[in-house]
Amino acid sequence: MGANKNRKRSGKKSGHAAAPHSKKQAKKVAEKASGKGSKTKSVAPAKPQPTKSGSGKGKALSGLSKMQEEMRRRLDGGKFRMLNEQLYTTTGNEAFKSFQSDPELFDVYHQGFREQAEKWPVNPLDTFIDYVKKHPKAVVADFGCGDARLAESVKNKVHSFDLVSRKPHVTACNIANVPLPNKSVDIAVYCLALMGTSIREYIVEVHRVLKPQGVLKVAEVKSRFETETVGGIAGFVAIMKRMGFDLRHKDEQNKMFALFEFVKTARKPETDIAIELKPCEYKRR
Repeated sequence: MGANKNRKRSGKKSGHAAAPHSKKQAKKVAEKASGKGSKTKSVAPAKPQPTKSGSGKGKALSGLSKMQEEMRRRLDGGKFRMLNEQLYTTTGNEAFKSFQSDPELFDVYHQGFREQAEKWPVNPLDTFIDYVKKHPKAVVADFGCGDARLAESVKNKVHSFDLVSRKPHVTACNIANVPLPNKSVDIAVYCLALMGTSIREYIVEVHRVLKPQGVLKVAEVKSRFETETVGGIAGFVAIMKRMGFDLRHKDEQNKMFALFEFVKTARKPETDIAIELKPCEYKRR
């Protein structure tokens, strides 16, 4: 009886001790399988490192590779040259309708134009800005204003006109028909903006809005005046006289550009004049 009793006790004891031990092991196995029981911290997957080029700069800020960036520049350059040709061979009204139907064309063109302007030793617009600053009370009209840098650089009242308005102070219109009263402007500016086949209409319009003795500032690429109908810079000055403007000052010192300062006279512009300037072509970048 005593031995049996002891065997029962020891059996009971060993039975109770074995059960928890097997449960713990089972739990550990389960935890290992699920990954919960491990004290080792999970390691996050390594982030992909940017590809380094030979120069060590890696990708461009745009996120494109150098090759992709170069391809984008070439595509944009091609679009710019196409739009440039279009602007030089269409009427003001056609150009206005085209850019209004797809305003992004305006952005592509002016981005290309800015990149070209960065290569110039002198930007004629800077010369005109300096001139306007000397006449702080003058009312100014900027025909073909682009990004409206003139208006943003002076304290004058400036009316800025172009095919598309990307800024609140720019009026989108055909610059042969601007929303200004007759004889309301002191200084008018055409900085590299005598484009297309409506140049005579542009000159008639600027004559309308200028006050008597008002000033017209014109900057153009010299080579554009070498046409049969214009006959060089001297021929352009003669045509402007017939359009109601007298030459006050001319600057041909720059190898690339010619700058003019005309004064409005009482003479009315002639209606039977053809004013054709050469298209300005930009080389592939």
